[in-house]
Amino acid sequence: MYILRPDERTMPVMLYTQDTLVRGEVVVPESVHRVNIWLRTDGVPKYMHILKPQVIVFGGSPVKPLSYSELYFPTSQVIAFHTLPPTDEPVDFDFEETDRMMQTLDLLVGTFVMRGSIRISTHTELRTSLELARVEWMSMYDVEISNPHLLQMPALQIPMVLVNTNHVAFGLE
Repeated sequence: MYILRPDERTMPVMLYTQDTLVRGEVVVPESVHRVNIWLRTDGVPKYMHILKPQVIVFGGSPVKPLSYSELYFPTSQVIAFHTLPPTDEPVDFDFEETDRMMQTLDLLVGTFVMRGSIRISTHTELRTSLELARVEWMSMYDVEISNPHLLQMPALQIPMVLVNTNHVAFGLE
C-alpha cells in the first residue's frame, strides 16, 4: 500500500470520462490548497494518483465495479471532476460580483447527466458566452448528478464540479 510523503495529502474525489467513473482518494501535494480547482492549475500531473479507487466502466451490461489499491489515471481523459462532500473548499466566485448571472442547464458528461448552473455574463446569451470563454475547465454549481444507466445509484448533490468544455454538451430546457 502506498505511504504518503510528508508533502502530500489525499482528498476524496470522483472523476468522469466518456465511459468510466472513478471514486477514490486523489494524492495531491500539500501546496495544492484547493483541490476543487486543481485541474485549472499548471501543477496538474499527467496521471492522477488515486488510492482505494472504485471504478465503473460503462459499455456492457451488467455494470461491474472494479477495485484496486492504487490507480494512475490519465488526466487528459478526465471530463468532469469534483471533491466529495462534505468539503470545506469554497466555490470559485465572488457572490458580490456584478454583471454575472447563473444559467441553469444540463451537461451531458459521458453517460451522466449533470444538472446545475454556470456563471455567464448578464450582457450576452449562453451560446456567445461559450464561444468567447476559451477556457478548458468550467465550473458548474449546485449540481445534481444522475445516470440513466445506473438506476440503483441515487442522484448526487455536489456544490461545485469542474467540467472540460471540450467534451461536454450543454442542454437547455
